[in-house]
Amino acid sequence: MFKCWVCDWSGRNIYRIIRRYGSTDARYEWKSFSDQIEIESFSEKMFGKSDVVRKSTLELPKSFVSLTSKNLSNTSTIPLNYLNSRGITKEDILKWKIGYCPTGKYAGRVVIPSFDIDGDLNYFVTRAYDNDWKKYLNPRASRDIVFNHLYLDFDEPLTIVEGVFDAIKAGDNSVPLLGSTLTEGSFFFQELVKNDTPVYLALDPDAERKSNKLINLLLKYDIEVNKINVAPFDDVGEMTKREFEDRKQSAVFLDSDNYLLSRIVGI
Repeated sequence: MFKCWVCDWSGRNIYRIIRRYGSTDARYEWKSFSDQIEIESFSEKMFGKSDVVRKSTLELPKSFVSLTSKNLSNTSTIPLNYLNSRGITKEDILKWKIGYCPTGKYAGRVVIPSFDIDGDLNYFVTRAYDNDWKKYLNPRASRDIVFNHLYLDFDEPLTIVEGVFDAIKAGDNSVPLLGSTLTEGSFFFQELVKNDTPVYLALDPDAERKSNKLINLLLKYDIEVNKINVAPFDDVGEMTKREFEDRKQSAVFLDSDNYLLSRIVGI
């Protein structure tokens, strides 16, 4: 535990001070200390003993075509134009391993896969680019996951957004909630608590109730929370990456006191 009697900043993990004010070498040195709490033990104490997690078998659609290839067919033109219209670059396509389906159940849709910490497929999101009335059509698989866990660093601040296109615009270390919310029993939330990961929250303006509920839960577990103002945009996906970065730089740091005050003022 630590507490500053000048600015009143406190927490349950001294590594926060190292992370905020220390150098990269200082971070590695701190992690090399042997008297650290075991993550497995900590998880049990916080959330109780969990059952053995069995991975579900999930495969990409059979008609999936990667857009990361240099030699693309003519059918790739429309999905590429759609992604370009949403501000998705070639670098984004490569990083997020985006593809599309020209035929089959997911025909006329771009496909964005997610990989777990072991590099195995654990989910994928599909978005129609051909004016299908159902914009999203996703697999019947558990969403109690960390989307693209493989590419995340829980030692660094994570940005939490609503959807996968929001996450692409938000940049590195961004995670979509996929329309759901975090609960104490969810795998993603437990990863945040175990790693004491600072959070930047950038949910849609029309999800204020959901946002407030999530902030309360994060503060309950002493997670550092920074709230990003998305308005007047409907979501992060409508912004350019530069616009989002500017908003992130001006994010409001929340603790129990100033968050309660802001709620009262907003009534």
